[in-house]
Amino acid sequence: MANDFGYLEKTLAVFRRIEEEQQENIEKAASWMADAIAADKLIHVYGGGGHTTLVMGEMFFRAGGLANINPIMETGLSVFNQALKYLELERCVNYGKHIVRYYRLQKDDLLIIFHNIGINAATIDAALEAKEQGVKIVAVSSSYWQREMPSDHFIRHPSGLNLFDLADICIDDYNPVGDCAVTIPGLETPIAPNSNLVDFYIAHRLEIEAVRQCVERGLEPPVWRSANAPGGDAWNARYVEKYSSRVKSL
Repeated sequence: MANDFGYLEKTLAVFRRIEEEQQENIEKAASWMADAIAADKLIHVYGGGGHTTLVMGEMFFRAGGLANINPIMETGLSVFNQALKYLELERCVNYGKHIVRYYRLQKDDLLIIFHNIGINAATIDAALEAKEQGVKIVAVSSSYWQREMPSDHFIRHPSGLNLFDLADICIDDYNPVGDCAVTIPGLETPIAPNSNLVDFYIAHRLEIEAVRQCVERGLEPPVWRSANAPGGDAWNARYVEKYSSRVKSL
């Protein structure tokens, strides 16, 4: 068997830690997701820059996922922009504010923010704008980055705030500073990030728990089926009809 230098076990260890230490936060966040479904409201999802924007794609229009997910998509912050450009934009003050403002979130709406660093301008400004609108915020981020990065580091928001300072519910993904899990003997630079695997896991755990709570309440959660499986398009048609005028990315 090939040597993965502990990558599998290190990643599984983070999954287990989340189950042991973040279960209460996941259940509370999922209850807000179930509340949104019960009230026929959208669940808004935002990624604060770079690879954390991929979690929105994992949650949106996904077989087995919730149909009322509204991804706050901004190509400029994503890996589908040129790399050096999105790196600059995620550090740009007020950029995240105007992205969130465009989606016109309302008081008591639910916004899930993913950003494992949790200190950059595009993340903090998005959270500040949401707070100003009275939006409930669930943050998935790393306490390590927020705690260990120097207070005067140039990528920090000018306010010095961390994402967890602004969130109503904080879910720790335990991503280490540097975002890599493996060191190869003879190479100084660590490799093999696993933060996206962990954040995808948290995203699906939130959906699993939200669906469970909906069923427990006697609600039918709006769940997509695979569009590529027999009958998928027919099943999904009612959700397309229901949400296409409300979810900008549909």
